Amino acid sequence: MLFSTRPIRLNLKHPFRIARETSEYKQNVLVSISDDKFTGIGEAAPSVYYGENADSVMQVLEEASTFVGDDPFALEATMIRLTSRFPGDSSARAAVDIALYDLAAQRLGVPLYRWLGLDPDRTPVTSFTIGIDEPKTVLNKVREAAGYPALKIKLGSEKDLKVMHTIRNETDARIRIDANGGWTVDQAVEMVKHLSDFDVELVEQPLPPGSPKDWNKVHEAAAMPVIADESVLTSSDVADIADLADGVNVKLMKCGGIREALRLIHTARAHGMQVMIGCMIESSVAITAAAHLSPLADYADLDGNLLITNDPFIGVTVHNGRLVLPQEPGIGVVPR
Repeated sequence: MLFSTRPIRLNLKHPFRIARETSEYKQNVLVSISDDKFTGIGEAAPSVYYGENADSVMQVLEEASTFVGDDPFALEATMIRLTSRFPGDSSARAAVDIALYDLAAQRLGVPLYRWLGLDPDRTPVTSFTIGIDEPKTVLNKVREAAGYPALKIKLGSEKDLKVMHTIRNETDARIRIDANGGWTVDQAVEMVKHLSDFDVELVEQPLPPGSPKDWNKVHEAAAMPVIADESVLTSSDVADIADLADGVNVKLMKCGGIREALRLIHTARAHGMQVMIGCMIESSVAITAAAHLSPLADYADLDGNLLITNDPFIGVTVHNGRLVLPQEPGIGVVPR
């Protein structure tokens, strides 16, 4: 099979600030895997937080191409080889995984969700993310997002409560909070108590990974579900967080692709936990791949493609906030 890669720059509509960084663009990498008839496409959205960047991904993928045989259905064996060789390069592995799933489902002539046995009518509403900013700027962003019934608000600054008052005075949309580990335990305990006054649906990653005693304090203080993101990369992390949080945020770029994401989802369910399907800043390639798994989730945060100005693909769409999966074979993305 023919294996090729190319970097893409995704420009953000607004500077995107979370508790640990601010970005104006993201540098991702596309992967294409072709046989004599079909081409599967995947995407890596590397994060420095997890030890990757576009250059490192390109280097990994150059070698990873030799690990991909002629059978796209040999997903388990291929991903075991890649994980063994590149254990810390999850987004690079995800790009290969997505491309292989896309290619295999195209060969079968079915959309990916159908191959996985999932119901496209059970996709959830996706949230639309508002990054950390001055209250006046946040207000303008909330007004721009008026068509979305659920908002994810990034917090982690000294103006968190002022921002929340500003938002609630403007909209009655569902609000989900994401601190990206930006609070201390005392701040988090205090904040989850205040957030009850704003009818918040959930709080994501209130603390940095680790510190079970601190997580337990926040979990006990929170009247809403606590969702773990940075604390859970793969299925092997679920058991350690199961008693400290109510759910996990599953991201293809953290766990290494669709195959491990399915394991993570089922492991979380076995521990009685809720599931969110999330994303990085991604084009419609990776967003659409993740959206095919969303019928398995309670919540979706698949808006990375909605936050950029130059998405080179068309795939999953959003209607009244709900994800609408493409019907074409594979993941169903086409060049714009």
